[in-house]
Parts: sequence; C-alpha cells; structure tokens
Amino acid sequence: MEEKTLKLRNQLSFPLYLCSKEIIRRYTPFLEKLNLTYTQYIVMMFFWEMKKSNVNDLGKIMILDSSTLTPLLKKLENKGYITRTRSTSDKRNLELEITKKGMDLRKKATNIPNEVAKIVNLSDKDNKTLFELTNKILVNLEKDKQL
Repeated sequence: MEEKTLKLRNQLSFPLYLCSKEIIRRYTPFLEKLNLTYTQYIVMMFFWEMKKSNVNDLGKIMILDSSTLTPLLKKLENKGYITRTRSTSDKRNLELEITKKGMDLRKKATNIPNEVAKIVNLSDKDNKTLFELTNKILVNLEKDKQL
C-alpha cells in the first residue's frame, strides 16, 4: 500500500504541476512580444480589471508575498504600466494604479487567452469542469490554511 502512494503517477500534484508549467511555457511566445513574464501578465490582468489596488490586496489575490511582488511591481512601474505611491494615510502601504500605457497594453494582449485555449484544445464543457475543479481545490486549500 505504501509503495502505491509514493508513485509519481499517482500524485494529483504532479499532473497539475506539469500542466501549469507547460501552459505557462505556451504563453511565453505571446508574452515576449509584450515584454512581459507570465507573472507580470497576470498582475496586469488584475490591473486591467481593478485599475487600482494596494500591495496587500494584490498579494492576497495572487497568493504572493510582498518580497515577491516588490521586484515585479518595480519592473512594471519602470515599463510605465503602473504607478506605485505611498499612501497618505499609512506610509507603510503602497497604492498601485494602472497607467494609460498599461491600459493600452491590454489591447495588444486581448487575443492571448484565445490563442492559448486553441493550443490546450479542450471542449467548452471540459474547460468549465477543469476551471471549477481547480478553483474548488484552491478554495479547499485556502480553508485549510485558515485552520
């Protein structure tokens, strides 16, 4: 019994890891044209939707700590896509806001999800099921973290 549990092919985490790695690799050619890494891209998607935030809220959504976010946000600021300013009410907080240049980048990225979806090649039903299951896993892991 113990031997079965330690077989790589029996681990749920392994195909999830491989899929994540391979899907991100498939994004790379599209993102290179925009001079973005995958992590920068998902942060920009957050800003295209939210327009403004702060480091703490962004970190919660992305499940990233400030030591990971800080260099990434500096790079996005250096590219002119976001601004980072100290909060007037609490100097420890950084307020983040997308710039016009950052919003303009959105137009160039519009078709990327469709291109990657073609490569992944799942039916709408399978795509929906996979999305629901992976989100269910995330919710369950978040609940477990709070215990």
